[in-house]
Amino acid sequence: MVEISGICPPRFDTVQDRFAANFDAGEELGARFSVCIDGELVVDLMGGFSDAARTTPFGPNTLTPIFSTTKLIAALMTARLVDQGLITYDTAVAEVWPEFGQAGKEPVTLGQMMSHQAGLPGLVPPAEPDIWFDPPTVCEQLAAQAPLWPLGTGSGYHPITIGYLAGEVFRRLEGRSLGAAFRQDIAEPLGLDIWIGLPDSEHGRVAQMRKPPAAPDLGIIDDIKRAAFLDRGSAPGGRGSADWRRIEIPSANGHATAQGLARLMSAVSGDGTLDGQAILSPETLKSLLAERVRGPDKVLPFDLVWAAGPMRNS
Repeated sequence: MVEISGICPPRFDTVQDRFAANFDAGEELGARFSVCIDGELVVDLMGGFSDAARTTPFGPNTLTPIFSTTKLIAALMTARLVDQGLITYDTAVAEVWPEFGQAGKEPVTLGQMMSHQAGLPGLVPPAEPDIWFDPPTVCEQLAAQAPLWPLGTGSGYHPITIGYLAGEVFRRLEGRSLGAAFRQDIAEPLGLDIWIGLPDSEHGRVAQMRKPPAAPDLGIIDDIKRAAFLDRGSAPGGRGSADWRRIEIPSANGHATAQGLARLMSAVSGDGTLDGQAILSPETLKSLLAERVRGPDKVLPFDLVWAAGPMRNS
């Protein structure tokens, strides 16, 4: 039996029971689960170990890689550019990043790019996995690349590339990298233990990840899905290495505690404020979360509804 610690009021007893059951069934090595309602932390449970050898307890300071949840932070930071009047969701990306307007991508708007409609789910032709550690080269290739489907014909999940696309737009408009701006403007002032680009001083706190037992089912494989997930260079090599943790990939390599992430996302699911500090205006928050495309996704085997970064649960 794994000892479960943290806070969980009686009205959420079932949550704690289900959390513990994952350990009893051998489906967790270590985990933390946090819930905020109206900005208040109401559940914060942790248990198990943060290492495969089961020597280090999973504790309040344990960081975990949050992989694609990083995309929500990139969407939030992009929305802050809209809030500041630096760009609109209807602005063509090529107005900010002229090189992007090649190969038929001139009309792609920020809103379309953030809702995975730009047709750039992977690199074509495929590259070596180490290209992802060279963001300027990735952005140069994406700028020159033709979309893999006509604009306006639906979404196709961009598992890695969306972070480089959003990051380049952010850098060109704001001057700082997206990860640095998030840390300086939001994470540090609000005491959120969330990072995009993890300094070496924090690496010792990161939980070791156990690989999933099987690859995901993507349905019928075509060139689009192959570019997104299956080509040799479709994802960075060395995930879990120090180099992976250090670099900023605003789509894939964020690190966070569950509590920090829950607190941040309570602002997105609420009124755009956290601890009395405005992160987004109500108008921009509404625009961030508005539906932009709906239907069968070209990469993931689901009917999806995308906003300007977040998936909408419909």
